[in-house]
Amino acid sequence: MMMQMRTHTCNELRLGDVGKQVKIVGWMENVRIVGSNFAFLVLRDFYGTTQVVIESEDMMAAIRDVNKESTLSVEGTVRERSSKNPKLPTGDIEVVPDKIEVLGRCRYNSLPFEINRSREADETARLKYRYLDLRNPEVKNNIILRCQVVSALRAAMTEHGFLEITTPILTASSPEGARDYLVPARKHPGKFYALPQAPQQFKQLLMTSGFDRYFQIAPCFRDEDARGDRSPGEFYQLDMEMAFATQDDVFAVLEDVLPPIFAKYGTYNVASSAPFRRIAYNDAMETYGSDKPDLRIDLICQDISDAVTGCGFEPIDGQTVKAVVVKDCTLTRKAIDKLCAEVEVQSGSKPYWFKLDENGELTGGIAKFLAPCKDALTAQLSLTPGSFVGVAAGKKVAAQKIAGVLRNKLGAACEGHMDAEKYEFCWIVDFPMYEIGEESGELEFCHNPFSMPSGGLDVLLRAERGEIDPLDIYANQYDLVCNGVELSSGAVRNHDPEIMVKAFELVRLGEEDVKKKFPAMYNAFCYGAPPHAGIAPGVDRMVMLLAGETSIREIIPFPMNKNAQDVMMGAPSTVEQKQLDELHIALVGDVEAD
Repeated sequence: MMMQMRTHTCNELRLGDVGKQVKIVGWMENVRIVGSNFAFLVLRDFYGTTQVVIESEDMMAAIRDVNKESTLSVEGTVRERSSKNPKLPTGDIEVVPDKIEVLGRCRYNSLPFEINRSREADETARLKYRYLDLRNPEVKNNIILRCQVVSALRAAMTEHGFLEITTPILTASSPEGARDYLVPARKHPGKFYALPQAPQQFKQLLMTSGFDRYFQIAPCFRDEDARGDRSPGEFYQLDMEMAFATQDDVFAVLEDVLPPIFAKYGTYNVASSAPFRRIAYNDAMETYGSDKPDLRIDLICQDISDAVTGCGFEPIDGQTVKAVVVKDCTLTRKAIDKLCAEVEVQSGSKPYWFKLDENGELTGGIAKFLAPCKDALTAQLSLTPGSFVGVAAGKKVAAQKIAGVLRNKLGAACEGHMDAEKYEFCWIVDFPMYEIGEESGELEFCHNPFSMPSGGLDVLLRAERGEIDPLDIYANQYDLVCNGVELSSGAVRNHDPEIMVKAFELVRLGEEDVKKKFPAMYNAFCYGAPPHAGIAPGVDRMVMLLAGETSIREIIPFPMNKNAQDVMMGAPSTVEQKQLDELHIALVGDVEAD
């Protein structure tokens, strides 16, 4: 690589370059002075590091008062190192400088954290000084990985005949499940744009416009709280849609696109091959206690409600009771208590447990209450001496979720039950179309209102006539899951206005409501829309899995903190009254500065 400011990068020089006159540039990572006119300086650029050896009074004077992380230009001669460093690509050589120039001086004697150990620093400091944090090669490599993955996704989608089309960022507010970020419209007082929660409607409109295959690396904006696998504010997804397509068509594309990328760029080089396993939503909840099961774990959840009926232990009497069995479990009592506490924190409910000892007796935890049920439990769960049984109880959905958390914790804690070093994909299919809302107590859409109900118009009419329970209607919707992380939701879309109106009528919204909430899509569908289907895997979550990280902030160049604040830029921030006046906005109530 030849550039005007340098002849070589700091990762380029080798023994074959000995004797050459070179010019390198970068940050002064470290300097070790070992004499009045002798020092070792490490220069770091984007590509790597090179050792520079100071051996003269002039060169020592050039660096003596220079702080670490200043940028330097070094011109000199390459020579072979007498004491080589086999851990470095440039460890066989060093540069003896004739000229050192300070290009950008670091004006601080101390740094907020040591660059190469920035990941050990407090997260607030890392985010405030993110430009320093990103100088850490370990942090920088995650961003490089992100770039490589996005590039590979683009190439693969293009190869599959998809066109990359960008959709609007300023659009209309849409009831898609999360809070919108609103943008006041200066030319239209009292009205607002919204940042898109997803390009959902636009990509469906592209299908009605005659485009056959669309994709984009789409920015999405949702005013949601942060968690380990979700960044507040904005995120990116591989958004795609296909006209005249079925669920199987969508599956075929991603099953071809993703495994090679995961195998090439992932921390683990093994990824599921096509076809991915398909699991019905109800089966996933019943067997794994989750609609995003980690299939690297070989444990399952079993229903023991009948076996423990009338056992006399009040917290499980009359409840749905699930069990997770680990045979030959070697967990200590201390480890069990810690694991149960973690499950309670994560699930919000207390789990229980017992063991079958070497004498075939139930011991520990709630064993004394289950003694009368021993034979039934032993037979149903195929218990052998040394078996540990985690127990979850509650209403059906709650018991399933507690058992799912138990399964994950036990799989990770008990040796031999989790094949961790691979990427295990699966599809979750056959989601319920409707559910009873926790707050409203009335029928609501369970997930995506744009999904086509399985059975089409006929099944909706039967529900309307009372012939079937709306809760028994399923949607042609699917999730892509990898290692217990939901990468994506997708669906075969409801492209028929008549079916769309009938689906909304079941949740007490009429045709006029549909026209008002989704005017462009409803009208477009009235002009003849093709059957279409799509999906949108999250890029951030994908890269997080590939990098082996547990926090999504580690793979985002400039992430917000957990409170949706950019502490580096000072956002969100107050604005001048003049700006508010232009937008016809008045601040009311108690507005406190951070």
